[in-house]
Amino acid sequence: MPLNIVLVEPEIHTNTGNIGRLSLASGSNLHLIKPFGFELSDARLKRAGLDYWKHISLFIYDDFNDFLNKNQHAEMVFLSSHGKKLYWDINYTEHMFLIFGKESKGLSPDIIKNNLNHTYKIPLQSDKVRSINLANAVSIVVYEGLRTLL
Repeated sequence: MPLNIVLVEPEIHTNTGNIGRLSLASGSNLHLIKPFGFELSDARLKRAGLDYWKHISLFIYDDFNDFLNKNQHAEMVFLSSHGKKLYWDINYTEHMFLIFGKESKGLSPDIIKNNLNHTYKIPLQSDKVRSINLANAVSIVVYEGLRTLL
């Protein structure tokens, strides 16, 4: 019953390392879409994922089109602060792809525009914050998915 965590152009090694660890703990697959803001061999990435990195179910793609071509029939939802629906309204299904954007800009406007009906957000209670940390956002959404599926 694994979920699929997708990071589009992740920029921060420690976030990706923490999300890798989360993917293993939650039984999820991790999909990374290039370009990255770090090298996968970066010791800080592996430190954040501890010694679990070698056990992660990891898939790497050259770009977003490569990802889409290889996962054409997958059920996908997109997470963005620009979403109109809330993440707890996602109709989680087994093997669903949960797609998150890069830390500095999130998902591209084109991705959001082309998937607006499948774009969700985590509500923020302060107008002083634009978004929450990527690793925290992934944790919230993945464990809500697990809660509804288990």
